[in-house]
Amino acid sequence: MKLISKDRTPTTLLGLTLDGSRLEAVVLRRTNGSVAVQKSASATLTLDLFTNEAELVGREIRNALDAARIKERRCVVSLPASWALSLQTTLPELPDADVAGFLEIEAERGFPRGTDELQVCASRFTAPSGTRLATQLAVTREQLARLESVLEAAGLKPHGFSFGLLALPGAMPSGSRGVVAAIVGEGSVDVLVSSGGGVVALRSLEGAFEGESGEKRLQTDLVARELRITLGQLAPDIRANVAEMKIFGPGRHAEQLMIEMRPRAAGMGLLVEHVPMFAADAAGLKPPANTPVTPWFALAAHYLAARNGFEFLPPKPSMWAQLTERYSSRRLAWVGATAGAAAATVIGLFAWQQVTLTRLNAQWDAMKKPHGELDNLQKQVRKFRPWFDESHTSLSILRRVTESFPEDGSVAAKSFEIRNPANMAFANVSCTGTARDNPSLLKALDQLRAADDVSAIKVEVMKGKSPMQFTFNFHWGQKRKNEN
Repeated sequence: MKLISKDRTPTTLLGLTLDGSRLEAVVLRRTNGSVAVQKSASATLTLDLFTNEAELVGREIRNALDAARIKERRCVVSLPASWALSLQTTLPELPDADVAGFLEIEAERGFPRGTDELQVCASRFTAPSGTRLATQLAVTREQLARLESVLEAAGLKPHGFSFGLLALPGAMPSGSRGVVAAIVGEGSVDVLVSSGGGVVALRSLEGAFEGESGEKRLQTDLVARELRITLGQLAPDIRANVAEMKIFGPGRHAEQLMIEMRPRAAGMGLLVEHVPMFAADAAGLKPPANTPVTPWFALAAHYLAARNGFEFLPPKPSMWAQLTERYSSRRLAWVGATAGAAAATVIGLFAWQQVTLTRLNAQWDAMKKPHGELDNLQKQVRKFRPWFDESHTSLSILRRVTESFPEDGSVAAKSFEIRNPANMAFANVSCTGTARDNPSLLKALDQLRAADDVSAIKVEVMKGKSPMQFTFNFHWGQKRKNEN
């Protein structure tokens, strides 16, 4: 996928992002291998991108840009990582020409929406073991269309949509080396895991902050726990090569995350590095000295340098295609008028045509009702296909856990997560809840451990006394031979 459009690479771009209620923008100009900052803006929006009228949101953005005297219309937008849907697929031995079709089929099967409702990009990479993999990232066309409407109302012309985290320097190194890249946003911590120059995982940790907006506290324990879960889901050969974590961006929260993550990351085999400023070369262009690392700056610099990457801006027909279509339409109209005038002289042909249409209409009237029923069934199949499972694995897991918990309510679950949806016959399950005391929890775990389909029970969190909070994980599927 090309990160730049088919248009000529611009020399000036407006890079912006909408992170919650924050609007961040910067105007960059490319000159002789360097990039200069012409204008920048930062504002808090009072209107929501999706719940308020697009014209009103666009007008508020326009007012913020006008206050900073930003007139540049062509822009690139760093999309929120929370918009991303991801799907990883092992590639079979196929010719390169057939890989795109294979990935399209996998996307239709794996994503919760049909591919006609998504804008999908794929990142291919090779694991150290030699296995070829592809990670597909998708954004709903509904979200992209809404964003385009807001930008149009703000008088802006979108040049590209992508995830700014992927453009950060060093976030996706080449070779087999793996890296965890993290950046602290307004209300979340976005995490990217890359290996071999490809995307392995992209997540947005929405619960990374606690408290009101005026007194936000970073929950490093939550970030570390979610990172441990993400790394634990990687293939062993890929996980073994992920030995570095880069925390990008300035600010006290980024520095706090770096300080507090170092001892926790050491237990995961990760070396933590804080990257607050751009180096001498960012995205192939030399930025000004002491420029803070931000996703919108990095993304705009990538576009100005004509780098390759993910592109989620829906394609638009070129001016030539529009002219060709207009010319073809006029020509067809002229031909149709000529043919109609000639056909008017042949009464017999019109009569035959009328008889044929009458017969076909009668056939359609007979087929209309069954066709409508089949069309409705197809819509229902498309709607519920991602959640359909003949084995009822999810319900079986829930029943097994429920049967293991005591009936007196001394152990209760608060949240329940089933991972590995691509193969629900073998799933990793995480359960969080409260227990009256430690013996009650241990008794429930012994009951669960006795089940034939449960193995590898591991208690992740156990704190408090009465009541006590707990989190445990287990593997659902055929019990390993070495486990009782």
